[in-house]
Amino acid sequence: MQGGGKGWGLFGVEFFVKGEEVIFSELSPRPHDTGMVTLVSQNLTEFDLHARAIMGLHVPAELRARPAASAVILADRDSETVSYSGLAEAMAGGADVRIFAKPTSRPYRRMGVALATAGDTDSARRTARDAAGQVRISYGD
Repeated sequence: MQGGGKGWGLFGVEFFVKGEEVIFSELSPRPHDTGMVTLVSQNLTEFDLHARAIMGLHVPAELRARPAASAVILADRDSETVSYSGLAEAMAGGADVRIFAKPTSRPYRRMGVALATAGDTDSARRTARDAAGQVRISYGD
C-alpha cells in the first residue's frame, strides 16, 4: 500500500451469496486463485491487470471476454506429501487444469483449479466441475 491507505494493483474480493444475503469472506491485495478464470475468459488476465495497475499503465475500457468458469480442487486431509492423478482425463473434456504445487495439504486447502470456456456460463461451469472431479489427490502419509 502507498501512503495514505491507498492501494495499488488488483484486489481479490471473495464473498458468498446466500439467498438475499451477501457474506464477505476475504480481501486479497493481489491476484487470487479465484480470479484465475481470467486466464481463459478474457484477453487481459488478472495478472496482466495487476501489473498494469501497479506500473501505472493503461487499462483498456473494454476487455474481450467469453463465458467461462472455474472449479476448485480441494484437499481433504493433512499430509506432508501430495501427488495427483487424473489430469489427462480432466483435460480431455476441454478444460485447463492448474495445480498450485503446494508441498503439503490440509482439509479444504485449495490445491488447484479447473478452468473452462463454453458458449454459455452454465456449460462452462459443468465442464470445470467435471474436470475438477477427475483430479485425484493422493496423500503420502
